[in-house]
Amino acid sequence: MISQFLRPWALAFALLGAAAAPSTALAQQASYSFSPVPQYGIGLTASYWNPILEYVSAKSGVKLNLKISRTSADTTAFVLAREVDFIFSNHLFSPERDGLGWKVFGRRQMPPLFSQIVVPADSPITDLAQLSGREVAFAGPEAFLIYKVNYAHLLSKNIDVKVVFSGNADAALAQLFSGKVAAAGGQSQLLEGYARRENRKFRVLWSSEGFQDLALMASSKVPDKDLKAVANAFFEMAKDPRGREILHQGSKEVGLPIDAIFVAASAADYASYRRFFQTAPQSLH
Repeated sequence: MISQFLRPWALAFALLGAAAAPSTALAQQASYSFSPVPQYGIGLTASYWNPILEYVSAKSGVKLNLKISRTSADTTAFVLAREVDFIFSNHLFSPERDGLGWKVFGRRQMPPLFSQIVVPADSPITDLAQLSGREVAFAGPEAFLIYKVNYAHLLSKNIDVKVVFSGNADAALAQLFSGKVAAAGGQSQLLEGYARRENRKFRVLWSSEGFQDLALMASSKVPDKDLKAVANAFFEMAKDPRGREILHQGSKEVGLPIDAIFVAASAADYASYRRFFQTAPQSLH
């Protein structure tokens, strides 16, 4: 759950979109919570998602309320406790979670994502083996690409690092560039965005196979008519000038390519995630 000092912030961000809509209209709408994995700091995550959810709510007639936390572990805890209805996540593809009833219905149209272990471009470290015994920052234990895939590779190479969990990707990279850790686990999309926003340069020590971008997913308790309305609103954004502008502005803020639009997807798009768990250590499930 969100810690006490974060609750006012999370509530304020979640209510930004609601303030613009007439109360009579809201009373007539179905209402659901939406939790994206916090890929950035909590403020930037809210700044990206609130305009999108306000647009989707208005177009679909289904109110989506943003529910976020500082860490990916807290956000996944919402999901496992069945406290949210829609998510943007890649944390539910392990065998243990496949049976929870979450349905993939969309994703962003983006190039494949790669788990990567990075150091600053001017670091004396040039090989993974040099990280043995050193501190390496990761977003958190639930971060599939940033932690699980990267750490599984380190284990496979018998490279024993000291894991430091930072809460989110931006915090891990801030620790890296402040010199607090020797390296950081990341994923290509977020690393590229951070480099653009912060004017930083990395050296990639290792990169994984490609994985699909995070999935838009709905709980089994969401009625089909509401799911269909929400999905169509996401997919139609890029065809509407106002929706397209919201996507472009959000992408610019977080450092995504300008054409990061939402498209339909299914569970089959996430086969590479399931393959990972077939060989991953049980501790990483």
